[in-house]
Amino acid sequence: MKIKYFLPMLLTASILFSCADQKKEENTKKEASTEFKTEVEQFADIKILRYQIPGFENLTLNQKKLVYFLSEAGIEGRDMMYDQNYRHNLKIRRALENIYQNYAGDKTVEDWQNFEIYLKRVWFSNGIHHHYSNDKFKPEFSAAYFDTLLKETKTNLTGEAYEVIFNDKDAKKVNLDESKGLLEGSAINYYSPNITAADVDKFYASKIDKDDKAPVEYGLNSKLIKNADGSLEEKVWKVGGMYSASIEKIVGWLEKAVEVAENAKQAEALKLLIDYYKTGDLKTWDSYNIAWVTSTDGDIDYINGFIEVYNDPKAFRGSYESIIQIKDFDMSKKMAVLAENAQWFEDNSTLRESHKKKDVVGVSYKTVNVASESGDASPSTPIGINLPNNNWIREQHGSKSVSLGNIIEAYNNAGGTDRLKEFAFNEAEVEDEIKYGQDADKLHTALHEVIGHASGRINDGIGQPKETLKNYSSTLEEARADLVGLYYLPDEKLVEMNISPNAQGIGKAAFDSYIRNGLMMQLIRLNLGDDIEEAHMRNRQLVAAWAFEKGKKDNVIEKVVKENKTYFVVRDYAKLRVLFGELLSEIQRIKSEGDFKAGKALVETYGVKVDQALHKEVLERNSKFKSAPYSGFVNPVLTAELDAEGNINDVKVVQPTSFAEQMLDYAKRYTTLPDVN
Repeated sequence: MKIKYFLPMLLTASILFSCADQKKEENTKKEASTEFKTEVEQFADIKILRYQIPGFENLTLNQKKLVYFLSEAGIEGRDMMYDQNYRHNLKIRRALENIYQNYAGDKTVEDWQNFEIYLKRVWFSNGIHHHYSNDKFKPEFSAAYFDTLLKETKTNLTGEAYEVIFNDKDAKKVNLDESKGLLEGSAINYYSPNITAADVDKFYASKIDKDDKAPVEYGLNSKLIKNADGSLEEKVWKVGGMYSASIEKIVGWLEKAVEVAENAKQAEALKLLIDYYKTGDLKTWDSYNIAWVTSTDGDIDYINGFIEVYNDPKAFRGSYESIIQIKDFDMSKKMAVLAENAQWFEDNSTLRESHKKKDVVGVSYKTVNVASESGDASPSTPIGINLPNNNWIREQHGSKSVSLGNIIEAYNNAGGTDRLKEFAFNEAEVEDEIKYGQDADKLHTALHEVIGHASGRINDGIGQPKETLKNYSSTLEEARADLVGLYYLPDEKLVEMNISPNAQGIGKAAFDSYIRNGLMMQLIRLNLGDDIEEAHMRNRQLVAAWAFEKGKKDNVIEKVVKENKTYFVVRDYAKLRVLFGELLSEIQRIKSEGDFKAGKALVETYGVKVDQALHKEVLERNSKFKSAPYSGFVNPVLTAELDAEGNINDVKVVQPTSFAEQMLDYAKRYTTLPDVN
């Protein structure tokens, strides 16, 4: 089940949702006591931001050490993410970095500037495919110019790794169009190139028992390969297995973290994570997740592992990621009421009674401040997370939901209202978004993660969504969680809980934003003529387009053309809420019953195809804006200060001066894997 969702940065008045070693480079600067500068730079369609770590200076020395050790463990896995994304990524990245650092020619010419942009895009996306659209980048410099750079810097890049930069091969990292072959059309490096989707289905059909009440997450931590004799084999990511060099480094830092754990429960979870990395045993992964999800007393928490299956068209294999978190005490206290009332939300939802959980257990919710991110969480980051993903663990032991407070704050500080004013129907919509938007966003994130992903049950004997709903499971799960949030945002119960200042105002602003985004604004991310491929974009269009169509007879959402510009205007908020509730019930039914046919029909009918005339209009209206549509972050650098005996006596926070500085520093200090794995 795909739980984590990523923020589509639309730069409206607020955020629109759906869900080291002790010696550092000298070219860094300490966080200034004056106004913090969030924006670092902008290139292509990317804006690079900074985030602060509120409260870090108030931590005890052992807590600072814990954050530092966990951060180092996280970044040590960085190379794995590149290799997972594409088999030639590491070789290409290192060749580009060598050129960047050693080229002595003219750096004022357009070709060089385009080379820099290409490299930065590779850094941002952890490879040569766009982090959101999954399309391969097209370099704006010629092969002849690149050959010159290679020759003058004595950089070796030949064969397929060279050719793929300029040709049409491996054009899509993750392909969800079955007609093109889910694996044959995907460049992702989770499977050897000679494996088909049918091979995968057959391989796991012999392993998965749908009646198993506690199934492991099959395939989560391995690459599936087909040998010369036709047999299939899992190359497990573990110490002594695939990616061993990176994982050994991770384990070393985790072992240091155990020594400064805040409590015995936290130490127990860390030890199980270490054991899992050493053995690759998925039952140990489950034991770790149970220990982790029930360890809720500390101020420091973390995510580390092969977790989310967004990047696997077959939804088995997890991308590596790491996020280190420090509890935001004030916001967590205010929002904990959601977790305390999780059963009320379940009981009062629009789900069929047979699809409701009778006992929602162990849902914890915290607002946290990020201290470090890596892998699939960096530079492009989530803003809300709900884990673990294994359904039976969630049902029996609960889940943890977090909202990344300082990341959201940084996004808000980098926002603006120009696009909002362009696509909102009237000034009232703009005013509502400015007045209620940020509160609506925070509440929707919380409801999506805490209530949405924790809600509903799967019928006995049906199997997990990745098995039943296959390549549509992620889109449907994110739509389901979004709908839970949308349905409850206008509810006065949130006011009674003292977590919403104005249910109707917030609900109205959220509904306007969701429809505007789902039907128009998110299209700025697509090239004209493209279908929607990314799961979250599919989810948002599915929800908005379904509600628009089903509400036509009652004019719930009206398509209005004013001064040759198209707008989608909500005319009946109460009926729109009813429609959201109906779609929520149907998607839960699909999940509970494993109804692949109905799930596919929903996604393909409403979530994939784009109105090309409208898309062209949206792109033309958006072309006047200079701000990039996507944002991501450099990490603050945690610097360990040592005493005369070599013991850590403090950990300081410094900020990198540029994106390139941090990426080159990471390449220097965290290179663990060979070019080919």
